[in-house]
Amino acid sequence: MRTIEASELIINNRGAVYHINCRPEEIADTIITVGDPDRVKEVSKYFDRIEFKNHHREFNTHTGYIGNKRISVTSTGIGPDNIDIVINELDALANIDLETRTVKSEIKSLNIIRVGTSGSLQKEIPIDSFVASTHGLGLDNLMHFYNMQTNVEDNQILQAFNNHTQLNESSVAPYINGASPKLLKEFTEDFHHGITVTCPGFYGPQGRVLRMGLSHPNLIDQLTSFHFGQHRISNFEMETSAIYGMGKILGHHCLSLSAIVANRITKEFTSDGNATVDKLILITLENIATFI
Repeated sequence: MRTIEASELIINNRGAVYHINCRPEEIADTIITVGDPDRVKEVSKYFDRIEFKNHHREFNTHTGYIGNKRISVTSTGIGPDNIDIVINELDALANIDLETRTVKSEIKSLNIIRVGTSGSLQKEIPIDSFVASTHGLGLDNLMHFYNMQTNVEDNQILQAFNNHTQLNESSVAPYINGASPKLLKEFTEDFHHGITVTCPGFYGPQGRVLRMGLSHPNLIDQLTSFHFGQHRISNFEMETSAIYGMGKILGHHCLSLSAIVANRITKEFTSDGNATVDKLILITLENIATFI
């Protein structure tokens, strides 16, 4: 059995994984991820009780209960690179014996639900609405560093997307993975469903122009007009594809939920994003406590 070296999985002097600074007993099997460290308390304020709090760098974690349901909420920061850290370390807490530095014989599947903000790419998905992502389509390159396998339908969607956008003929190598069917089915009422595109930046990679020109000036139109069967692109943000891709490889159930704070087609931005996010948090916690 392979022993994972100290340089490959760093464990600090309190027996916690390096970045998120948590020990195995401090993390629940159901985890909500948020980008903003300050949003963690906006989730945990609805817990009936909190048993653990920790803050290290941009990674803020609270674990507690709603009724008898144990839940953790942890911040990831922004972008696929931070997701690489958080998902690997959450998995290590669940599935690696930190004392022997070996993978456990029985692998645990976590429920990981992203709750964040996003921009709509369809006129019919207005600001202050919610999206549950059926797929995460990555325009970043994170998952190309891992052995990733996709199913037939995902390959067909990706091929159609590449034919439509021709992004794969430039420096972009798109990839796609689906949500957990187990989780997705619990988030249908009050949610739009669609493909979420994950971008490696907020400005140019999402088609915003300030002072620099774009190498893909037609990106928004290409994303908005893409269809494959019943699938269309609903929104974009900066984490979903990484969560779905890593979760699939590691055997976790992952879902991304977005509060729409901007509509890039109508050029609108919400007047009260905090209220919209708070409503999404309440729906998410209610569904977790009831169904998951």
